[in-house]
Amino acid sequence: MPKNNVTRLLDQRKIEYVIFELPEEKLGALQTAEMLAVPPEQVFKTIVAARLEQGKPILAVIPGTTEVDLKLLAKAVGEKKVRLTTQGEAEDITGLQAGGISPLALINRGFQTVIDASAKIFDEIHISGGQRGLNIRLPLKDLAKLTNARFAPIGKE
Repeated sequence: MPKNNVTRLLDQRKIEYVIFELPEEKLGALQTAEMLAVPPEQVFKTIVAARLEQGKPILAVIPGTTEVDLKLLAKAVGEKKVRLTTQGEAEDITGLQAGGISPLALINRGFQTVIDASAKIFDEIHISGGQRGLNIRLPLKDLAKLTNARFAPIGKE
């Protein structure tokens, strides 16, 4: 069973979760869903967005079947505009590899987390475990509480 800072945090907070090991390559949420044989809208990806002014970077947690709607995301965080970061910027900002960026690995690191409102139909969702090849299924309410996330409709098909 692989251990990292994310799993240690979950253990410490006594949060129930299930680990799924995947190939250590950059997998999309849809590929992950297929490998795990779960509905693709239950596998969430973390997209890093930046404010145009100074301020905390934003982690948009959206279903693998959608893209971030930047207007809706900006509205959710009280900004006029936000922009997507490039893969390189996202890796620099988070210190994590693309494909392994997880809000759980970035707790208390100054990120604002917004989870797409569609997640509320699930008790549990799948997200990255903070490194490539590590997927975690955990209760949505625990993810939201740990990351101090807000819910908003931020995804578009």
